[in-house]
Parts: sequence; C-alpha cells; structure tokens
Amino acid sequence: MQLVRHPLLSPAPGTQRELVSLHYGQPGAPKAYIQASLHGDELPGMLVAHHLRLQLDALEAAGQIRGEIVLVPMANPIGMSQFLLHAHLGRFELMSGENFNRHYPDQIEAVAAQVEPQLGADAAANVALLRRALKAAVLAAPVDTELQSQRRTLLGLSCDADIVLDLHCDAQAVMHLYTETPCWPECEPLARFLRSRVTLLAQDSGDSPFDEACSQVWWKWKQRFGDRFPIPQACLSATVELRGATDVTHELAAADAKNIVDFLRWRGLIDGTKPALPDAVGEARPLAGSMPIKSPVAGVLTFLKEVGEEVSAGDVLAHVIDPITAQVTELKSPVDGLFFARDFLRFANAGMRVAKVSGREAKRTGKLLGA
Repeated sequence: MQLVRHPLLSPAPGTQRELVSLHYGQPGAPKAYIQASLHGDELPGMLVAHHLRLQLDALEAAGQIRGEIVLVPMANPIGMSQFLLHAHLGRFELMSGENFNRHYPDQIEAVAAQVEPQLGADAAANVALLRRALKAAVLAAPVDTELQSQRRTLLGLSCDADIVLDLHCDAQAVMHLYTETPCWPECEPLARFLRSRVTLLAQDSGDSPFDEACSQVWWKWKQRFGDRFPIPQACLSATVELRGATDVTHELAAADAKNIVDFLRWRGLIDGTKPALPDAVGEARPLAGSMPIKSPVAGVLTFLKEVGEEVSAGDVLAHVIDPITAQVTELKSPVDGLFFARDFLRFANAGMRVAKVSGREAKRTGKLLGA
C-alpha cells in the first residue's frame, strides 16, 4: 500500500490541511475509488474505511489485489475541523456556506472539444483517451480557495475510476443508495451486496454532487457525440448511505466493508472465488419520487413509524406537539412508499424537513437533493 499526502491550499498563514489517500494494486488496472465522510460529521463511512483498510491490507499481503483500489479514509479535513459550541458542523463549509458535496467543476465540454479529433470506432480506446484528458483537465484547473482545492484533489483521484463509492449516512435511516439512471445496470449488483433497501435514481439531480460529477461525464459525452463514436457508461458512481449517523459500530462497519470487498471481487478487482450474487432486498425507485415530509409548525417531534416500514398515503408518520397550547399536528405520508429516513432532532422548526418516503412514481421536478 502506498500512502499519499495531498496538501490543500492554505487558508491562512500558519495553517495547512491535507488529504490522505491509500493506494493498492497497480495504476492502469481496472480502478475502484472509495471515499468516506465527505460530509465531515457523517462518521459511519470512516469506520467502514478503517475496516476496509484492514481487509485490503490482508488481501494485498496475500497477493490477491488485481485491480487498482484507492481509499480516502477521511475525505473532508475542512469539515472535520469545524466545531461550534461542542457541535460538529461538517455538512457546510463555514466560510462560504457551501455544501461539501455540491458544485464539483465541469470539464465535459472542454475535454470533448480537445479529444474529438482523436476519437474513433474503438470504445475501449475512446474511454482511455477521455480518461487521460479528463484527469489532466481536472488537475490543471485553477483554484482560489481551500474548498476548491479539496474538490479538485478528490476529483483528480476519482475521475478516471471504473467504480466510485462515496460513503455517507443519513440521520436515522435504512441502508440506501443514490446513483444516476444510466449507472443502474451496473449498480444493481452493488445494491444486492450492500443489502440496500432502495436505490434512488436520477439523471442529473442538480448542483453537481460528487458522485454525479464522476459518472455523468460519460452519458453526457455519449449524448454529445451521438452515433459518431462509441462511448460506454465507463463509470459506476454511487452514494452509499450507511444507515444513520449513530450507526457507528464495529459489527456493522466490518460487515459493510466485507460486502464492498465481495462486490470488488465479483467485479474482478480482487482474486479469489467469485461470490454468488445475493438476493435483492430492495429495488430502484425514482429520486423524484422521494417525498420530503415537512412540519408546518414548530414543536416537539415524535415519530409513530420506524424507518424501514412500508407506509400508505395518509398514514401518520409523526406528531408535532406545541408544548404551550398542547396542539398536536399530524405529519402524514403523501404517497405509498418506503419510510426510509428521518431526522434525529426531536424539536421541529416550522418548515423543517423531518423525514423522507420513497414512492414509486416521480412527483417532483427541478433540483432533487436537499440542502
């Protein structure tokens, strides 16, 4: 294993943060990139990365790593350092207010214009050419801030990978995934290995989150070039929501790490007996069918349903109780679907999103991700 340190742009004299990446296998082989805790206060991924490292170290010692595997065990040193009054604030950068998992730069058109004269009828050669040009463009892009340099470093490590796994978590949730619709055929086995209850599909959900920045280059290039050149969907990129923020146990993390290793073995990046494809425990549903449940009033929040339950339209999911007037407001599911995530806060502000239900029909338009 090779450990590489990537200094970020210093935000002030006397300060310097860095990203650390762990490299297994050989460059040029089929590549998997895995990063943890891009939202710095989402910690299950960091523990999964710890167990992945232990398993990959053992596999490397046994000579079983055939592909290239890059692991970033802590993808957001900026967010990891943000505390206010003992509260960890790792979702948004305090300087800019920007979400750490949004606004990744787009090099699609610039790379397409550069390589178009060299593209041909060989799909594999086209992929290799586009990957080299994309990586060079990402690494050459100027940055002005520490946050921009972090985004550039993460994309530089991941943009040429066949598989990209971005390990996150929700507040309280079941295991679930996000991926782009063109990735679903290759993501479906991953969902089986991870025992995902639902995979939420969209094609460009808005604001360029990290996973889509890695995968959407391929379907957008395919659209741009049409039938002139064969351009496959050469990157499976997925956001893996490792249940809830407090699901940080060795038992869960070791099992999740083993499931990721089994998937990489199934894909051929790790030697050994190819594991059987597990039975599916969930399905794909449109991200546009994931319905946020908002509280119209402020008050004490108590849930009547547990995450993982299938609910019907009109079912009461929670009560919001005004402690002064004793008024009880019912929060109901707007659709039939899987109650897959809810907040861990128990006081709701007016307008606060407190839960999510995944329906089977697309209902929403526009930007589909939360803040």
